Formats: sequence, structure tokens, C-alpha cells
Amino acid sequence: MKFTLKQGKIAKKAKSCQIIGVSEKGDLTIAAKAVDKASKALITKLFKQGDFRGELGQTWLIPMLNSGTLLLVGCGKTLTVTAGDFRKIINASFKEIQSTHIEQVTVALEDLIITDYSPSWKVRQIVEVANSALYVFDQFKSAKKAATHLKEITISCAGDKTELAECQRALAQGRAIAESVSFAKNLENLPSNICTPTFLAEQAKEFASQHKNITIKILEEAEMKKLGMGAFMAVTSGSAQPGKMVCLEYTGTDKKSAPIGLVGKGITFDSGGISLKPPEAMISMKYDMCGAATVLGVFKAATLLKLPINLVGIMAIAENLPSGTACKPDDIVTTLSGITVEILNTDAEGRLVLSDALTYCERYKPKIVIDIATLTGAAVIALGHHASALLTNDDELAQDLLTAGLESYDRAWRLPLWSDYQEQIKSPFADIANTGGRTAGTITAACFLSRFTKKFRWAHLDVAGTAAMMMGGADRYATGRPIPMLTQFLINQCND
Repeated sequence: MKFTLKQGKIAKKAKSCQIIGVSEKGDLTIAAKAVDKASKALITKLFKQGDFRGELGQTWLIPMLNSGTLLLVGCGKTLTVTAGDFRKIINASFKEIQSTHIEQVTVALEDLIITDYSPSWKVRQIVEVANSALYVFDQFKSAKKAATHLKEITISCAGDKTELAECQRALAQGRAIAESVSFAKNLENLPSNICTPTFLAEQAKEFASQHKNITIKILEEAEMKKLGMGAFMAVTSGSAQPGKMVCLEYTGTDKKSAPIGLVGKGITFDSGGISLKPPEAMISMKYDMCGAATVLGVFKAATLLKLPINLVGIMAIAENLPSGTACKPDDIVTTLSGITVEILNTDAEGRLVLSDALTYCERYKPKIVIDIATLTGAAVIALGHHASALLTNDDELAQDLLTAGLESYDRAWRLPLWSDYQEQIKSPFADIANTGGRTAGTITAACFLSRFTKKFRWAHLDVAGTAAMMMGGADRYATGRPIPMLTQFLINQCND
């Protein structure tokens, strides 16, 4: 998809469409006023007749013969909207356009006011939200969904040279993030019989081969066992598919500069192991590898933006299945760090693979490490699908991530990591247990991980409610989060 910025009047073509806004009060955006005047008050008449009410996200396509098509979109009560409402307006517009024969779209909403957000923010959001609205995953459909005819999206903008330059920069960032999100979603939406640990590792290998400044190392089970990764090996022991630990390095600046580490949970299917999930809870468990896919997605964004930063990415990839060789409740394993863990629940497997991955990450001497995992159902209960759970041992890092979440509209909410919660993961037989019970489940999972992060500034993102919609039935899909947040975080780190 081609995205461009345009100042001033835009020529209308037969297969083009102009998106213009109307509020519930009948207020028109600047572009809507111009169209209304040229069309002898067509929009005003439609509004007065009650055919179009301007409700948030309401759309109406109006063919204008040789001068293309208009898309009226409702902006809600006024032309001052929230950031969330702006995204809804853009999403509704492109969902409407997706099935048409329109080839070129101009988004003429530059005068919508969003308090505390700049024109450049709107540009980036248009790119990212439009890309998401138009995304289709039909690889395994016999009858493919009709592809969109849309080839170019032009974003109308106003302002001086400085503002235009900022909008151009935002456009480039939006394109990179949108492409990286789609890249990750294409992996996340694959079924687990295709996206096995070996397949996912091969995808990472292929990606690394395309970039000179990315190196890759893949640890096989024999090496992980030799190193002493008892926690990781416990999880993968029940599967016929060998587990993999993929280690990526992106060099964007002086090699002496300490890297930022990203560690992703990559359980390509989670049955719960011996602590077997009920059947309905297993649907969507192919999405338990979204943390690992996020690592790849962020690396792709870094390459597209040529970020001047060093990164380390570790993808802890395995299947969690029951079998005669699977680990069992009451088993005790020794992690790479030397900490012993009593496995009380084999369905608390993500923290086990992450514990060894976090310890292995120490070898790269990172200045910051962020792990990303669809770790606990408790995070979904606490925060729903709107915010990722953030837990960290560093207040400054917490603020940096929260700020990046607000800037990208890929938000997080911080939960406490008080020492009081550590009591819940005590074990009478080992150093720690792998679960602290049902209460404060997201927090105690982070408490477990914190035992393996003493040597660096660390943050944990539990994305169980945000990386994918896992409602069962037909309403299941990957979102690509938290790639926008983490990319914005890295951009900010570069700027600092």
C-alpha cells in the first residue's frame, strides 16, 4: 500500500474517494464544507433529512460520478474527539472502503481536534489503523476473500515546513510499524501444526539472512540441556517437536554500546501439559507464541527505521503437551541460574521457559531487558483487552514504557511488584514454586520472573489480553500488539 502526504487541493479521479467528517450537530470539517458548497448543500440536505446523523463511526458512501466518491464519516458529538474516537473513525472508514472498487483514498480530516495530540500523531495513526482495518488472513480459506482494490492512501495535511517534516517522519514510522505488525500477525495467525517451534525458528533465520546487521544463533535441545536449562527442558519434554531458543542481535550503532534485550515467550501451542486445560480453553492457544513473534516484529521495525540502537532478541520456543515424557506436578527442576523450581502446575509453563531465557540474556550484558508474554489469564480478568499489564523493578523504565504506550495508543497499566507477593511462590521443597495460586496471578507470575532479573533493569509485559483476541468461535485474531508500544519506546530511547 502506498501512503503519501498532500497539502492543498487534491485532484479527484473516477476511482478515488475523499473521506470527510460530520458531527452529530451538523458541524462539517473544512473539506466537508468545500464539498457541501460545490455540491449545492448535498451534505447539509442529507443531514437535515436524517439520512446521516454524524454518529461516531457511522459511514455513508456517495458516488459523485466522474469526480470520484465521497465517504461521510460520523465524528460524534463535536469535531473535537478523543484519541480512541479518532482511531474508531479511521477504522470504520477503511472497513467501509475495503470491499469497494476504490483505488485511491484521500483522508481529509486534518482539522479534527484531538487534545494533547499533534497532527503528526494523527498521520501515524491513520497509517497504522488503515493497515489494520484492511488486513486479511485467508491463507487457509478455499474461497479467498476479495482483495481490496485500494492502491494508495493520501493523507491531507496543513501546517508549516516544520510541521510537514514531522508528519513525513510520522508517516515513515507508521509505515514501518504497520508492516511489522502485519509480519507478526501473519505468524501469529498460523495454526500450530504449521507454526511449530522448528518452523518459527526457521522464519527467524530467514528474516535474519535478509539483513546484514542482524545475526542469529539457535540453541537446540542438546545444547540447552548441556547448559543446564532445566526449566525450559521440562516444558518441551512432553512434545515430539524439539524446542528452540532463538537469539538475535541487531547492531544499529557502536558495538560497544550496551543493547536493549527483548525476550519473548514462544509456546506454539499450550495444552496445559499434564495439568490439562479444558477443551474450550485450548482454543486460541496457538497464540501463546505472540511474545516471540513480537520480538521478530520489533526487530523488523528497527531495520525498516534504521534505528541507531543495539538490540538482543531471545525467542523461547516450545510446545507444551502431555505425554509419558512430560513434566508433572511436584517435579523439581534446576534452572540455568541455579535456582530450583517446584512445578506445581504444568500450565504455568511460560514463566519456566522465560526464566532460562532471561538468565541466558545476561551473556549479552544488556542495559535494559523487556520480556513479552501471553502469560496469565489473570491479566485479561484484571485489564480486559485494552491495556497490557506492566510490572517492573525500575520506576524510570516503567514511566518510559507507559509514555510510549500513550504516544502509540498501545497502552499499558502498571501493577505492583511488592515483596509481599513473593510469599505466595514459596515452596517447602525447592527455592520457589512456579505458581502462587489464583489470587494476584499476574503479579505472582512477575514475581517469579523477577528472581531471574537481578543483573539488569527489567520490565515484564503480560499481553494475554492484548496480543490476540481469544474469545473462541469466529471472533479470534492476532492484533500485533505490543509492537507499536515497543517500537515507540525504542524511538524514544534513540532520541534521548
